[in-house]
Amino acid sequence: MSGSPTNGPGETSFAALRGQLHEAATAFADGPDALEGILLGMVDDVDRAVREPLEIFPVCHHSPASALAMARRLREKQPKVVYLELCEDMAPLLGELRNCRLPVAVQAFASDIDGFPAEWAPLSVVAPITEASAEYQAIAYALDTPGVELVLVDRSSDHVFQGDSRHGERTPEAAAGPAEPAPESEAALHGEAVGVEIGDLRPRFAELEEHLLRHGKVRHWSEWWHQYVEVPLGDSDHAAYRQVMFLVGSLFRRLAPGDGERVRVDEDRERYMWTRMREHLAASGADPEDCLYVCGAFHAASRVDEFGVAGGGSFDISPRSATTWQYGLIPSSHAAIEAQFGLASGSVSIAATQWAKNLKRTRVQPYRLAGQDGAKKPRTAKKTAPAAPAPPSDAAADRLSGFLRRPPVLDTLDEAELLGWSVDIVRAARRGGYLASTADAIAVFETSILLAGMRDRAKPTPYDFQDAAITCIEKDSVPGRRDVRRLVEIMMGGDRIGRVGYDALPPLARDVHDRLAPLELKLQQRGVQRALLDMNSRPELGACSDVLWMLRRLLPHGAARPIMGERKLGERSIQESWDLALGTHQRALIELGYEGVSIEQVLEQRLRRDAYGPRATTAVVLAAVEDATLYLRSRRLADELGTRALEVLTAERTVDGAPEVLRRVRGLLAYYRTGEPVLPPWVESFVKAGYAHYCTLLPTAFTDEDVTAGQVAAMLGFLFSMEGLALSLGCDRAQLELAVAQSRPTDPERTALLWAAQVQLGALSRAELRERCGELLANPMVVPAYPRYLSGFVHALVPVPGLADVVVEAVSNAFGRLPDPVLLPWLPTLITTLRGGAADLAPLLIREAGRIFPARLAALDAWVPPWREAPEAGAPVLGGTKPAGGGNRNRGAALLFTHPRTLDAVAELLGCDGTWAPPGEGPAGPGGAALMARHPDSATAWESLLAGA
Repeated sequence: MSGSPTNGPGETSFAALRGQLHEAATAFADGPDALEGILLGMVDDVDRAVREPLEIFPVCHHSPASALAMARRLREKQPKVVYLELCEDMAPLLGELRNCRLPVAVQAFASDIDGFPAEWAPLSVVAPITEASAEYQAIAYALDTPGVELVLVDRSSDHVFQGDSRHGERTPEAAAGPAEPAPESEAALHGEAVGVEIGDLRPRFAELEEHLLRHGKVRHWSEWWHQYVEVPLGDSDHAAYRQVMFLVGSLFRRLAPGDGERVRVDEDRERYMWTRMREHLAASGADPEDCLYVCGAFHAASRVDEFGVAGGGSFDISPRSATTWQYGLIPSSHAAIEAQFGLASGSVSIAATQWAKNLKRTRVQPYRLAGQDGAKKPRTAKKTAPAAPAPPSDAAADRLSGFLRRPPVLDTLDEAELLGWSVDIVRAARRGGYLASTADAIAVFETSILLAGMRDRAKPTPYDFQDAAITCIEKDSVPGRRDVRRLVEIMMGGDRIGRVGYDALPPLARDVHDRLAPLELKLQQRGVQRALLDMNSRPELGACSDVLWMLRRLLPHGAARPIMGERKLGERSIQESWDLALGTHQRALIELGYEGVSIEQVLEQRLRRDAYGPRATTAVVLAAVEDATLYLRSRRLADELGTRALEVLTAERTVDGAPEVLRRVRGLLAYYRTGEPVLPPWVESFVKAGYAHYCTLLPTAFTDEDVTAGQVAAMLGFLFSMEGLALSLGCDRAQLELAVAQSRPTDPERTALLWAAQVQLGALSRAELRERCGELLANPMVVPAYPRYLSGFVHALVPVPGLADVVVEAVSNAFGRLPDPVLLPWLPTLITTLRGGAADLAPLLIREAGRIFPARLAALDAWVPPWREAPEAGAPVLGGTKPAGGGNRNRGAALLFTHPRTLDAVAELLGCDGTWAPPGEGPAGPGGAALMARHPDSATAWESLLAGA
């Protein structure tokens, strides 16, 4: 397709240029064949494109020169049909741009996919649009001009992924961006979406780009394009602009590396677009002379068979997959566009500034959608006659020869502009913490001119000025949050961030704004706003609280952050304080609208997705049950997910999630016991199944090296805390006793856990446990491992919290018996062990220690630990005589004989038979009363309480 054009009237339009390039190829190469084929092929591409009856308008994405040329051409040509290189299924959304503040991005989103690999989900395609872009000029012209039809001809969002065999790496349309942008960063406004770029124009030949940057004395591609393409094309006419863009596109295309996959995708896009345009022309009967085709310069110089309205070829467009796509507008920003498409930082902001300067200099009237945020109201001017059509021009005439031979026009130095920049950057630097002064402004001014001269430029560009400011102001360090480079970018136009208007939001987002209206906040504004909710005085704010808690569950961190107030099972706050940043996280809120029509529906779908996912664990499903109860108050959904938790538990073969399962089951059980008349059936079944499940896994867990002591403690905690309910539901305690008896741990931590379990089951007395601890301290070979035994005892407080006094005793004995040479090296290990393995149980130990140890330092010398006190001998039975020297300790026992019905009821409940001993009978009375004689403090306290009442 790169041969000479066919015979015709304008066959020799580029003959002079061909002769010049032939001579250049002969002079600079050993033979004219290789280089001449490329150079003359480029001329053929330009000749072919300019002769196409359907006018092709090549553009570069976010190029002010392209936008200016587009605005001029639209006013001259007034086309009736505009074909635009943009995903054809995004057409219905373009009218909503008038309800937004640019830049925004048109997005296609699919979470439930059918026809693509499951790991690709969710699928997302975005097309960012700024004011300084040629495509926006075309869209605004077509939508606001009566009788003009806008037709999108590029592949649909579904076809973008159909033609992508490398999604795991990066799609052809997306350039390299930042690896992991922060969620709150403006550079992450597009998320992980695939970018569809109109006018992709960048060398794909790395050596070519490096050559251009080196000889152009610039650092990155955006600066080269600004200096050598944007500025020269700013004042060129329409024919010269088209031919130069055709030539650049053909150059980059012919020098592209031989990446077969990428070339295939490019050519398929071109075949797709030309096929769609021919179909539309045939169906509508439009005259190609009245149409305009807006596409990237890289695709304008196409050589596929389907090129042109008279092109051949038979390209079959495959049907779309069964994936359901959702469409919407999301906010974008200059930084997001730069990050997604690999542009230099600040280049889009500089382009926006250049666009404003071009409009002011050329007085071209741009197109803008009526009613758009920030648009000027149309003037009610008097009616004028329609503009006469532009005189026909020979579009195929050679303008390249003169353009390429013409020496570059050196812009004269605009001292006022450069001086204003220098003063502004010093002012911004001082606000940012730099010690800048007027001398620095003068230095920046002079250095900018010096750098421009070194780079063969008469007028410093914004990039020259940026380098000069960094050199003269930044010096050693950055005192504030922003460095000088960022300050220059802000000064040149800043990172303009778009906003989607209320009318363009999906139904879910509008519903959220409506339900939060009682807060009387401007939720669409960016930044953090404080919301105060007093549900006691304004009960209607309770509905707002429900919405905010669900948004906290669904949106990224920081979108809705509670400052005061909490929501737990069985608890509701009467006052809450929130930090809201819904405007900053508008994209995330909009994408929720792709999943449902209300946040309740989306939350229910996500809870089901978590519970029924392939990686769902029992802890995950129980968390879904808790969220369904907390946020949705749905007993139906909670019961369904609870049944699912039972299924997952019975299928698990590990105990990795045992601590989380124990915590959530305890919370749910406490909630249902206090708030429901009866327990849900799934809770009873879960306790029965969990009791048998953990009894079965317990012996293996005690010896498995991959199981931690915390997980074993959580299993025992489930078994002991749920034992009463499990036994009432038909479980057998012998199963637990057998499981403990079969456990043979060798690790010190698990050994301590086993001893605690035996104490709880009655197989080991507390006195025997104390003896074993004493033996450990007396054995020099075991002392180094004693901290691990203590760690096990601390973990044992989860299943047996009554052992807190034994743990305190074990620690105290260690400090009292071990000599300093042994204790001091061992102490750091003890501290790190307790802190790392049982930090959440430390408060229980501290409270127990505070109860046992004296409150004042002076009493410590005479204090005797309770475990060293000698047991009292000859303690009398309840109702007997007072022991000698006993004072009034048994005085309160008479209360039980006065009102014996309480203990009679307890004895009847426990199935105990017996009679009360008469007063004065002494030890010959019933043995059960001896307990009250040994520990009379409880009865004494009850007597005091009742006497005071």
